[in-house]
Amino acid sequence: MAEIRPIRAWRYAPELNIDDLTSPLFDVVSDRQRKALYQHPFNSIHLSVPRGPASQAGALLARWKKDGILLHDKLPAIYVYYQYFALAGQSARFCRKGFVAHIRVHEWEEQVILRHENTIPQAVNDRIALLEHTQLHSSPTHGLYTDTSFALERYMDEAIQSPLYETEDYQGVRDVLAVIHDAQVIRQFVSVLADKQIILADGHHRYESSITYQQQRKRSNPHHTGEEGYNFHLMYLTNTEAGDLRILPTHRLIHHLNDFSEESILNKLENDFVIKAVDEPDALYDVIQGKKWAFGLLFRDNAYKVRLKPERFAALPWPFPEVVKQLDLTVMHYFIIEKALGIPGKAQRSSLHITFDRSFTDCTAKVLKGEAQLAIITQEVSIDEVKDVCASGYTMPQKSTYFYPKVIAGFLFSSVADSE
Repeated sequence: MAEIRPIRAWRYAPELNIDDLTSPLFDVVSDRQRKALYQHPFNSIHLSVPRGPASQAGALLARWKKDGILLHDKLPAIYVYYQYFALAGQSARFCRKGFVAHIRVHEWEEQVILRHENTIPQAVNDRIALLEHTQLHSSPTHGLYTDTSFALERYMDEAIQSPLYETEDYQGVRDVLAVIHDAQVIRQFVSVLADKQIILADGHHRYESSITYQQQRKRSNPHHTGEEGYNFHLMYLTNTEAGDLRILPTHRLIHHLNDFSEESILNKLENDFVIKAVDEPDALYDVIQGKKWAFGLLFRDNAYKVRLKPERFAALPWPFPEVVKQLDLTVMHYFIIEKALGIPGKAQRSSLHITFDRSFTDCTAKVLKGEAQLAIITQEVSIDEVKDVCASGYTMPQKSTYFYPKVIAGFLFSSVADSE
């Protein structure tokens, strides 16, 4: 099962202001955010989402190490990472508790690290190139373990009282990092995780790049032992039982379809769906909440709630287990995106006609401005659905979940170079 290890992290020199150095993850940072963050010469975005080729990021990293911009922590440690947040329109406050460590890389088939959604090939290739040239994990992926005894929380609660960093990020989330050096406590973390499977919540592309990188290095290393740095991956680990996991929906935007016609699409849908016009498009997300197989369709001039007729579900031909077929997103990707819009299931992973946005407001704006032809509004996925799909050995469609909040880059970096 899961094998974790403490790390000697690379961190920014203490005289630098951490508020100027953190950045969003590569797959959520906007063009506007990139442009602003690139203005700071030491911001972590230069390593996580470099402007130039990956080789330039490798040269920059070497320079930062040489010049003392990044310093190597002297002792191996577990890094405790808490995120304090609220959700829009709600008064409740949450704290997601977790820790950052190295975890041994396993191929998906080994069923130690479980994925719940598919990846987009180009994004994986970009991450592999960056790992090859920097031998550095610039941000942790997010993994979930299940521990009903909450054996580790007391150690994390104690450590977080003496934070290394505390900052408010681009999401309005308060991020706090602390450290545990005590070898006996670290052994407790290793022991608790030793019999666990890990569900990968966020970072499928980065983790898959670690798998590919490991395979490449193993093939070229006749003396492979399993202890080399390339066998490990940086991960932020949180407990599924803590009640602080929030999964936001990710909506689909449709672009540049030929012969696109609202009337034609509705005609294709009417055999499978009950279709109701929604007079107030701003209410579309609320209208579909809690209704199985219900979606919102947002066109430039009109909005509709569509709900699959229960008797039509049997017509779904995709060869998935029942737990996957029952998902709202599977129904949407077959009955709406494949059957009505004409984008075949196998082509959807790499289709340029489909993009993703978790903000209902952004979806509305993009459709009204003509930047998208259609927005398909979805509901959130539950953690139980994620667990069930992982247990089945299958995956959800790409971009099925948006675990909130996202971790940030810049608090720490971990090297997979053997010398470090």
